[in-house]
Amino acid sequence: MFDLSKNVAVVSGASSGLGKQMAEAFAKQGASLALLARRFERLESFAKELKEKYNVEVLPVKCDVTDSKSIDDAAKTVEKKFKKVDILLNCAGSSKDKGVLEMTDEEWDFTIATDETSVFKMTRAFANIMKKNNYGRIINIASMYGLVGNTEIHTVAYHTSKGAVVNFTRAVAAELATSGITCNAICPGYFYTELTQPVLDTERFQEFAKTHVPMERYGQPGELNAAVVFLASREASYVTGAILPVDGGYTAV
Repeated sequence: MFDLSKNVAVVSGASSGLGKQMAEAFAKQGASLALLARRFERLESFAKELKEKYNVEVLPVKCDVTDSKSIDDAAKTVEKKFKKVDILLNCAGSSKDKGVLEMTDEEWDFTIATDETSVFKMTRAFANIMKKNNYGRIINIASMYGLVGNTEIHTVAYHTSKGAVVNFTRAVAAELATSGITCNAICPGYFYTELTQPVLDTERFQEFAKTHVPMERYGQPGELNAAVVFLASREASYVTGAILPVDGGYTAV
């Protein structure tokens, strides 16, 4: 089960963090990869590493997920190389963390464009390629903050954007259900990335996690991989519109 050796997977935000971890999970299952991010030199290095380690084909593609032309150009490059796309993992994201009383228009617009609108643009571009073969697996990385509010960090635009990704996932799942394309979302809890490390490393936040996360810890590297591989697989053919928290139980209480 869960063999991806005949699949082509596109991963945005693949130069670091969770995107990099999950791209490697796909490579480990044998998938060919198109790695998308703005930092092309990182992609080249990572692509070389995956090729050597897993003997899979890897294409690094420079792409700004907030720019429609950049996305469309990336989609053309991937289709020209691989002739198809089986899996799309929308993982790119960033955030300006402020509360509703302090957040500026610019900070709001940046977060919505990066975390919400980009998912629409990427899905539009790559689902059109999937539809040609009547097959696809779209996986959106939302957040447990897309399901609940929180009292520890004021980050209203992030909550809003990830909540939108959750319902965008349901809408796309319903729309593409008869086209052989599934669309599901993963809602990670607290995981270390370049963006989250400064906060997660503070003593105050570590104490908060112990009292609010039933497992009393942050997620470890690799603990998202089983979820993303399952949703990307042919075996998950009857799973669409699902919203899967991987959060140590945070949203269960």
